Amino acid sequence: MAYFSYKIEHDFGLAPNPFGSYCTLAVCKPSIRNNKNLQLGDWIIGTGSVKLKKLHHLIFAMQVEEKIEMEKYWDDPRFQYKKPVINGSLVQMYGDNFYYRDPTTKKWNQINGAHSLEGGRINKEHLKVDTGGRYVLISKTFFYFGDKAIQIPKRFWPVCSEGRNMKGPSIPKNLADKFIEWVKEKHTIGIHGDPINWKQYFNSKKA
Repeated sequence: MAYFSYKIEHDFGLAPNPFGSYCTLAVCKPSIRNNKNLQLGDWIIGTGSVKLKKLHHLIFAMQVEEKIEMEKYWDDPRFQYKKPVINGSLVQMYGDNFYYRDPTTKKWNQINGAHSLEGGRINKEHLKVDTGGRYVLISKTFFYFGDKAIQIPKRFWPVCSEGRNMKGPSIPKNLADKFIEWVKEKHTIGIHGDPINWKQYFNSKKA
């Protein structure tokens, strides 16, 4: 069992998307989703950043139980609810299942969602980055804290990525094992908070 961690700069419930029965990582972070060393049973840990005012806080942790290719994710009946509905609820708006291949050209297309441009136009930059990660990572064993992110004790800070890139092989495995044990002892599996950046939406509604 291995560990991968990274700092989260934005938390909209998109990457990861913890809603429904599954926590999924379908967009962003191609360096993790496409990592040749990532195996089923490994853990992905997302910690807060200075930008989110959550440095050294745990936003989510998921154990990878399944990885499927993005085009199969689009068709999988389990994940149709993760296709975005722009005029729906926030959960629907930030659905992460918005890429499919054109059946004729085999080129990637992007439906209107959180990574498209105004009016639903394709955002080529996001499309390139997102589809650069071949796989969607899927888990039912996850802890998502969002705006209820928990402070990580200093003894576990070596598990956190301190830079912009993800941290993998340099994470001390014994320490990471103890960290996950600590999380499991104190918290139940599932969702414990709302995405941090949703407060921007609610504040704009009040203005």
